[in-house]
Amino acid sequence: MILQALYDYFERRKDEFPPLQMALVCFKYAILIDEKGNFKGFEALGDEDGAYLLAYRPEERTSSPVPHCLGDNGSYVLGLKDINPQNEIKISAELKKNDKNHNAFKKDVEFLYKKLPANKNVKAIYLFYQHYGEDIIKVMCEDANWPKLCKFLNKNITFRVVGETCLAASDEEVLKYKISNAVNDNEPTICLVTGQKAKPVNTTYSTFIVGGKSNAKLVSFQVSSGYDSYGKKMGHNATISEEAEFKYTTALLSMLSKGSRNKFLIGNRTFLFWASKNDDAGSQAEESIFSLFGFQDQDDDPNRGIEQVRKVFTSIFTGSIKTSLDDKFFILGLAPNSARIAVTYWAEIPLKEFASLILRHFDDMEIIDTRKEPKPYMSLRSILSAVTLGGKASDATPNLPEAIVKSIFQGIAYPYTLFAGCVRRVRAEQNVGITRAAIMKAYLNRKTNTNEIKVMLDKENQNQGYLCGRLFAVLDKIQGDANSQHTIRERYMNAASATPAAVFATILNLSSHHSEKLSEGSKVYYEKLKQEIIDKISADGFPAHLDLQDQGRFFVGYYHQQQSFYAKNDE
Repeated sequence: MILQALYDYFERRKDEFPPLQMALVCFKYAILIDEKGNFKGFEALGDEDGAYLLAYRPEERTSSPVPHCLGDNGSYVLGLKDINPQNEIKISAELKKNDKNHNAFKKDVEFLYKKLPANKNVKAIYLFYQHYGEDIIKVMCEDANWPKLCKFLNKNITFRVVGETCLAASDEEVLKYKISNAVNDNEPTICLVTGQKAKPVNTTYSTFIVGGKSNAKLVSFQVSSGYDSYGKKMGHNATISEEAEFKYTTALLSMLSKGSRNKFLIGNRTFLFWASKNDDAGSQAEESIFSLFGFQDQDDDPNRGIEQVRKVFTSIFTGSIKTSLDDKFFILGLAPNSARIAVTYWAEIPLKEFASLILRHFDDMEIIDTRKEPKPYMSLRSILSAVTLGGKASDATPNLPEAIVKSIFQGIAYPYTLFAGCVRRVRAEQNVGITRAAIMKAYLNRKTNTNEIKVMLDKENQNQGYLCGRLFAVLDKIQGDANSQHTIRERYMNAASATPAAVFATILNLSSHHSEKLSEGSKVYYEKLKQEIIDKISADGFPAHLDLQDQGRFFVGYYHQQQSFYAKNDE
């Protein structure tokens, strides 16, 4: 399913991707040479990150040297890897250390020269290596770009013949030769992705993710480790054709690339998402998910971004943006593993159903917000930040992001660890806040499969924890109006939320003293409000103990009552 969805993604966007067996490869520098191979200087390519060239897809490396076509890192191209231009350069020792890589690259150039002797780029590079050595390197050291080049010897370097516009790594004749002469000795068999008979690959291409190894793969097999069946080895256990392997890995690398708007990262977890069609509904859904999970552009208004998410999915759900029954949305969660990539989450959902699930998340998380400049609190980053010390989303427990994503995308209950973490942070900081109140409201409503907790203050709610929270907010407000202090909240909130009976008598008595400092009008107002809430408390008195769920209701009740003091009175 996953490989098929990635393959289809490539097929829909094939005009955006390189042709078969080619790739966009980043090059940092070019060595300038003339047609006789004489060194003429260095040329910096592109911006700070380098320039992306359409080149032959770099072959995978293991323990033995594998040169890339007419361009590679410094150890292959120059035989140099660790150079400090400010110190004395021990050229001979450095060349000896990188001898295997360098010789492999020179042999590859020599092979291409024998096959394409008339090619201007290949011939010039071949001639360059005929007299390349310590003397040429000493000349290179005099070039103005040499100190900068030394910092990027781990990056890709290619060649340019003076007077030519094309860089050697992008030479069309060389690329055509490499593609047409690629060797695959495997017998044709049925590809599990396309269903067509074709030659399978032995190994699949590496796809780097954050926190993983550079050679990690989505699909891989160990040799002689119990996974071989019927004498088959490596990729023959699950046959994937060269075409299918190229297309799914290219699509995967595209979504994983820097600047991609089809991914979001939380800690060491990478989530990819894409629509099954390139139409208006699919593109807007992808952009909306990018915004929802906390990746607004710096120049954008994050509030507008989150509101746009609601509008887009409302339009998809109501039919304002046309969709069909075949339109789907895919979410893929990846995590680093030893030498592999682990799939931690996979979902394939009809787009209209997906829209309804996103809207339900918005409805469940909605809560009163009296701030002058409201800020979004429904994105994944905001949710995770609310339950971590210091507000760093990346510090969330490893499995929590997937659990929240699963809750949102499948419409199931939010994870208990999210709710418990939220209560724990409130108790540690004595600060509820809008995001934490929204999380507790959403968790409790989904847990009980009811709408027991409303968006704003609910005077009809008879839950004892909710009532205790409301009353505590009133007592806190009285002290704040009287003394501009909140010592009641700092000293008694935790105890009041867990064992109300043990502390409410004390803080009600304190409140009576605080009320004496208020105006007569305020005294009457707060006394009526206290009595209104106390009348709904059980006849047996305040609860001796509140379980964790009722503690959550306590904090939501506290937040609701607190916000009601600042809400505009429409009566």
